[in-house]
Amino acid sequence: MILTLKNIAKSYIVDPILTDVNLIVEAGDKVGLIGNNGSGKSTLLHIIAGDLSPDSGEVILQKNMKIGTLVQEHIGLCGTVYKLCLEAFDDLRRMENELKQLTEAISYPDNPNYEADLARYGHLQERFTEQGGFAVDSLIRGTLIGLGFAEADFDKDITTLSGGQKSRVLLAKLLLSKPDIMLLDEPTNHLDLASLAWLEKYLKDYRGTCIIISHDRYFLNAVVNKVSLLEHGELTTYSGNYDTFSQKRKHALDVLKKQYANQERDIKRQEEIIQRYLSLGRNRFIRQGKSRQKLLDKMTRVELPSDTKKTSLRFEPLFESGQDVLHVENLSKNYGSQTVFHNVSFNIYKRDVCGIIGDNGVGKSTLLEIIAGTLEKNSGSIVYGSKLKMAYFDQEMSHLNLENTVIDEIWDSYPKLNHYEIRSYLAKFLFMGDDVFKLVGELSGGEKGRLSILKLMLQGANVLLLDEPTNHLDIDSKEVFESAIKAFDGTVIAVSHDRYFLNAVTTKILKLESDGVSEYLGNFDYYLEKTQDDIDDDAPEITKTQRKNQAREERRTQAQTKKRREALKTLEATIAALEEELAQVDAALSDPATYDDSQQVLLLSQTRTRLDAELEDAMAAWMEVGDENL
Repeated sequence: MILTLKNIAKSYIVDPILTDVNLIVEAGDKVGLIGNNGSGKSTLLHIIAGDLSPDSGEVILQKNMKIGTLVQEHIGLCGTVYKLCLEAFDDLRRMENELKQLTEAISYPDNPNYEADLARYGHLQERFTEQGGFAVDSLIRGTLIGLGFAEADFDKDITTLSGGQKSRVLLAKLLLSKPDIMLLDEPTNHLDLASLAWLEKYLKDYRGTCIIISHDRYFLNAVVNKVSLLEHGELTTYSGNYDTFSQKRKHALDVLKKQYANQERDIKRQEEIIQRYLSLGRNRFIRQGKSRQKLLDKMTRVELPSDTKKTSLRFEPLFESGQDVLHVENLSKNYGSQTVFHNVSFNIYKRDVCGIIGDNGVGKSTLLEIIAGTLEKNSGSIVYGSKLKMAYFDQEMSHLNLENTVIDEIWDSYPKLNHYEIRSYLAKFLFMGDDVFKLVGELSGGEKGRLSILKLMLQGANVLLLDEPTNHLDIDSKEVFESAIKAFDGTVIAVSHDRYFLNAVTTKILKLESDGVSEYLGNFDYYLEKTQDDIDDDAPEITKTQRKNQAREERRTQAQTKKRREALKTLEATIAALEEELAQVDAALSDPATYDDSQQVLLLSQTRTRLDAELEDAMAAWMEVGDENL
């Protein structure tokens, strides 16, 4: 047990954010912290990190625990990508500088602190090796490449990078620093599928502890062993990954709904009895009625389950499309002399739910814009099917008028709807009361996402073009959206990094690359299965001769390592013997009686010169062998 939260509470002015948060985190735990937008997840991480003080409660941290936080702010960053990551190894760099100074100091035997410096050097070199001092460069390079950077990016100035790239550099720096407890707020933002897979493996293998805020359910499934749900200011923790949590949560909600229904029936029955007693008008019955009323007032009410507040969403096409929806042939797109993609061909049919995936920058959003007709292609053809009505969801949500109020945003797009209809639709999307008079520009990302989806729903389209539709949605909203897509009696083409969403809804995956597209007739797991099979099939078989050569090479390496270790031991024994002889000679030279025999003094001086030279040679050889990093 390395971290305990006890009765944490926090309010902003009069609004309570956290009311009674309790959590026990053990060494090696990977905790997924989930909850609706605005539930206080980031606030809780700030309290754990010590950046924010709770109004009440305790944060109990095991002694000498190092906490690392994924910083979202990019202010004040400077230097190159590589140098910023190198800052994670400041302790090792200080150690390396001290080793260089000590190397110079012990090269002079006349150094008065020679013995102490030599002992310090040996101790420090051992620590430096144990802590991976010789592997710093490869660690930095491996981490940056894993998170989607090319080697050409390493020397780029951090100020020239995009916001997403800066976030990835800061994530790399945090991973490299290897704190005891890592606090990660949406670490999967700005990562492509390959980088997501790399990060998942890294965190699964990471020996430290992680508390992770994420809406990426596929990522949570792969990484966490506990899920903590923050709602109504309290934290409930479940053992297992996200799917296990989802099952346990569903069961708990079913039980809670039954308790709520039973209590509501009991309350209604009690109220009827109380009313009957009071209506009789006699003192004895009135007293009994009031007594029952007091008991009823003191009853702890079962709170309505939060999932009953989810919006109900349904996409209903105004009419059906033809069977053939899209025929794309040899499509290409250039920006000046730079080719984004070429030779892209595929077909989309009625009721396909197609997920488009690919690396960052390969042109997935560009392809969707070309299909939507908002961007011109350079060559190739797109043949549209009959009776298509397309609706396009832009991940930047640029179609929203930031100066409008929420209600006017819907009314401007659908002027034929009356006030009651608009308020009803907005209420289903959790815009109630005065929320409908908020300016669109003041809404959170999740609220803008809900508003955009409502506008999409009202179009009555039979083909939905979706560019990262789940980006700003919390988990509850994602699940509602997925249910609506599954029930949709039309065609969907979606660009998404949300693997859980792709797994839940898609019937076809298109992997876009710069020189074409590959098609997989299944969901995301099917795509993974097929691509893994391809990798395995492409892997060359190892022959018996190759195995023998590998074994011979391993034996040769082991023999060389053993030989170097033996050489080190021999040199250390030689150095110790020479130092002992020197000490004896120095003791004799320091004796005044020695100087009565001039021949003896000369002999001792010559011996000391010889021993000093031999010791210097032995030390140089020891350092050369030791630097080979056994």
